[in-house]
Amino acid sequence: MTTVTAAPELDAVLAKYERKRQYLIPILQDVQDELKYLSEDAIHQVADYLGLSANDVFGVATFYTQFRFIPPGRHHIKVCQGTACHVRGSGLIIEEMARTLHIAPGETTDDREYSLERVACYGSCALAPVVIVDDRVHGRMDAKKTTEIIERIS
Repeated sequence: MTTVTAAPELDAVLAKYERKRQYLIPILQDVQDELKYLSEDAIHQVADYLGLSANDVFGVATFYTQFRFIPPGRHHIKVCQGTACHVRGSGLIIEEMARTLHIAPGETTDDREYSLERVACYGSCALAPVVIVDDRVHGRMDAKKTTEIIERIS
């Protein structure tokens, strides 16, 4: 049996919603906004609140790519892999970031400073290739410019 630790900061998130399954996805989105990821304890807390099994909640959450199950790094680096960005070299950017940070896309550094993520399309094709660092969009990037940004925030 798993021991679940309730997160008091989630009480306010959950209180905004009726205890109905139809609110599961918005609740998960708000929980992730609060915690930056969906912890096992948070999954159990949401399940208990809605009267669902943790497996049901986890099954829904894993269906959508927007949900994370490991804590992200303090700095979150996203590299667009959409067609325009890909054609203009975003693959080289992601390779250099992986090499520089010693992590693969989808991972977080051991010190939890950096997370690296591929984004299917960010929607800023005119600025391709696009790199998003801590929610700030940087356009017309290359590996060298991206490395310089990382060095500045270190």
